[in-house]
Amino acid sequence: MLFLTSFIPEEKIAEIRNAADIVDVISGEVLLKKGGKNYLGLCPFHSEKTPSFTVSPDKQIFYCFGCGEGGNVFSFVMKQEGLTFPEAAKHLARRYGIVLPDRRMSPGQKRRLDEKEQVLSTNRLAMDFFQQNLRVGPAGGKAREYLARRALTQTTIDGFHIGYAPRGWDNLLKHLLGQHLPSSVIAKSGLVVPRKNSGGFYDRFRDRIVFPIFDLNRQVIGFGGRVMDDALPKYLNSPETPVYNKSRSLYGLHLAKARCRETESVYIVEGYFDAIALHQHGLVNTVATLGTSLTTEHVRMLRGYIGEKGKAALVYDSDEAGIKAARRSVEVFDKEYVNAQILVLDSGYDPDTFIFEHGAEAFHTAAAGAMDIIPFLLETAVKQNGLSVEGKVRVVSELQQPLTAVSDTVARSLYVRMVAERLEIDERALLEKLRQEAAKQTALEKHRRPGPESGAPEDVGKVSATVELTVRYGDRVEKQIIAMMLQVPQSCHIINSLDALALFENQSLARIGHVILEAHNRAVKPVSADGAPAGPAEDQWLADIMAGLTTDEDRRIVADVAMNAEGWAIEGCEKQILHFVETARKRRSQQDIEHRIKEAVRNKDDKLLEQLLSEKQTLAVKREQRKMALLDR
Repeated sequence: MLFLTSFIPEEKIAEIRNAADIVDVISGEVLLKKGGKNYLGLCPFHSEKTPSFTVSPDKQIFYCFGCGEGGNVFSFVMKQEGLTFPEAAKHLARRYGIVLPDRRMSPGQKRRLDEKEQVLSTNRLAMDFFQQNLRVGPAGGKAREYLARRALTQTTIDGFHIGYAPRGWDNLLKHLLGQHLPSSVIAKSGLVVPRKNSGGFYDRFRDRIVFPIFDLNRQVIGFGGRVMDDALPKYLNSPETPVYNKSRSLYGLHLAKARCRETESVYIVEGYFDAIALHQHGLVNTVATLGTSLTTEHVRMLRGYIGEKGKAALVYDSDEAGIKAARRSVEVFDKEYVNAQILVLDSGYDPDTFIFEHGAEAFHTAAAGAMDIIPFLLETAVKQNGLSVEGKVRVVSELQQPLTAVSDTVARSLYVRMVAERLEIDERALLEKLRQEAAKQTALEKHRRPGPESGAPEDVGKVSATVELTVRYGDRVEKQIIAMMLQVPQSCHIINSLDALALFENQSLARIGHVILEAHNRAVKPVSADGAPAGPAEDQWLADIMAGLTTDEDRRIVADVAMNAEGWAIEGCEKQILHFVETARKRRSQQDIEHRIKEAVRNKDDKLLEQLLSEKQTLAVKREQRKMALLDR
């Protein structure tokens, strides 16, 4: 039975918000460490070397002082997982055991069911089908024997939900159609391929061991399939779908993330069986790339688990493909400030065969001798090219790009010295080569980069959040008043009585101010003898405000202001608000006179013009008198 995912009552949203502790949720994705009353970690949304990502357990919000991202627990899940609000709420409800109301859907509503939900549901049914084919019946006998030869235990097979796609062109297709799934939905999942001439579809995976690929929420987002003989292609993966993106997915991460956090380390391998074999031998902090090069998104995800001092070990083959992959990864790891090493196993071994033959202890011993990427590339290049004059020239040529990719000047200087000494060449000559390479890369980058006329946004990571907020969010005093409203809720009564928000020039801040007032009006209760309104409960105050904001920009502003508490007292708030209102009204009056003067000139109304000019002069005289009075004090 299908249910409407976006139907979530407000009281259920509040229940989720109360149950979902933001530190608990974020620490599942980012390694957090206590720093005073808050928690700190490396931001999962931009590259940084020093933690500036802050989580407040008291206020139940997060804010990054490096890139300006901020919000509540819903905002984090939406941003991190790429989910809509209903999807994020549903995910948190499942996590905290909150039952959401189900509403049976009409046929029309079923057709409009969210595309992602449809694909995820299809993938889950397909996984069950593949697992069933492996477990029982003669069709899966060959697959069971194959996995036995690979020495996988039943516990491992079940833990990774490994299955078997039987021979035949449309076994899975018929099964899914029998579950009343439309062929259009099955096609979107990537599980079938359109026939070229006769129309219809056929199964993508046939007579293959099948590996389901899970996201961090343990939902099936795609599949990998491997043949059991020498047929090609050896591996076949799901195409990109509404739920599956190779550049943001790592095989086994849903099982590895807790151990990665505990050990502050991760092993990165290339194949499904490599990852599975290491897991079976206790090296659970292992993930595999999915038929693609390691990306910035991959490394940023892993950095969140291993932390700023964590280590990543690439367990690549020592063949040409593995060396190229290592060379490409230098810039990716450097950009994300991750300490990476290369673990090369004995010739003829991959991680799978090595650990089954030699065991986990031997693997740990080999891992202890892993090399940093630059030294690995240096020794590999020397081994391939030798140390003749021509060989040294080729070594330098191969190392130019990786060395240039190292952004830390001290690290680059040390590597240059190491390479120069190993090759017995002049360090200055090597530096000149690197300058040439850097100039070439800069020229290429300028050629690729859109000019200012294209309207391309600047990299927010290069602009301090404080400066950016000051420029983007307008007048400092208006932002200060928003801070007062957040930090001293009693000031909302003054704001409301003076209609101060109507005088705001910055509409983003005015909009936020109205959301705060609405939250205040819902929360306050007259408790004092004179009936003055009291402030709302502090633990729900910010959560209620965040729930009322409709844009990421507004949530970032509120998170920024809330994290930068200034210790306002109600008396200081009242004085500042009164001063703002008086100044703003005078400014409005002056602007109104200027506008009316322009209208009088345009209409050639000399009598009105003379009157308005007189009023303007009177206001100017009063301003000068006030200035003189201040100077005489």
